[in-house]
Amino acid sequence: MKKWAVVECEQPLQCIESEDLVPKGKEVLLEVTHCGVCHSDLHTWKGYFDMGGGQIMKITERGVKLPCAPGHEIVGKVIAMGADAKGVAIGDRRIIYPWMGCGKCELCLSDRENMCYTPTSLGIYRDGGFASQVIVPSADYLVDYGDIDPALASTFACSGITVYSAIKKLFPLDPQKPLLLVGAGGLGLTAIAMLRALGYDNLISVDISADKRQAALNAGARYALDGSLANAVEAITAAAGGPLQAAIDFVNVKQTASVALECLVKGGKLVLVGVGGGDMMLSLPSLIFRPRSIIGTITGSKQDLRDVVALAQSGKLAPLPVTRMPKDQANEAMALLKSGQVTGRLVLEESP
Repeated sequence: MKKWAVVECEQPLQCIESEDLVPKGKEVLLEVTHCGVCHSDLHTWKGYFDMGGGQIMKITERGVKLPCAPGHEIVGKVIAMGADAKGVAIGDRRIIYPWMGCGKCELCLSDRENMCYTPTSLGIYRDGGFASQVIVPSADYLVDYGDIDPALASTFACSGITVYSAIKKLFPLDPQKPLLLVGAGGLGLTAIAMLRALGYDNLISVDISADKRQAALNAGARYALDGSLANAVEAITAAAGGPLQAAIDFVNVKQTASVALECLVKGGKLVLVGVGGGDMMLSLPSLIFRPRSIIGTITGSKQDLRDVVALAQSGKLAPLPVTRMPKDQANEAMALLKSGQVTGRLVLEESP
């Protein structure tokens, strides 16, 4: 097998060749056919997170060991199974649920494996979809995507379930009232499509890129506003006809989170998804006199992945724009994402 791996942070990915993987017990080995390129992959490449207050957290402090192949939005073909593996057959094509934990704690055993304190996620703690092969602990981590385009299906493993999980944290919602979506990248566009599929179409998208604002309008947002405006709060609330019931911040830096929070009504909810980094000043009494909730979220569960696939198979979920690139252009794909030149999602494909 070979993998495009981060060997040294902020340096080009290197192609490393090694022996093919061998599954044991209940394990299933898949040949990667498609892998989405996510901003989280850029953090792995960069090597750290901006934690605010001048503090950074290196990925090695999270337990990441280099070299490591990024990539967690994976579709693959089953090519081998351990002696005790059940539930799939050689040749089956599946989405891989990548957010693996220890498999033993209360969180893992209650389908909250993405919240495990000792994660073993593909593409972060173990080689992911930038490799030609990956192993999963069992067929429980594989989801049949049917006749959905496999490049699109791969995006459900992160952007799809991350958005779905974030939306659920806002419920109950009044479908007639506007919602604020900060960021119109892959996650923001997925959110527009998913909310519309769930019956919510009064959506206000905010982004600093004119191209991405147009993409948001094309996806079905009612308004797409420039987040770099000095009077962004006034512009957003004017478009909404007043303060909003809820917001999701897919960027999550000081400016975006502060604006989104300020746009909310009493009792409003702000869900933070992005890991852009930094911090913001927060008046604690303001959350008493004007009660609002700030909620963090991270990826989603295996059931969330099944739910997103079912929503797509129902025909209600409009497809995210996908740009395909060959896997041997992984460095070029990362550069495009880093420069903000991607609308929707980039997906790496293996050559036929």
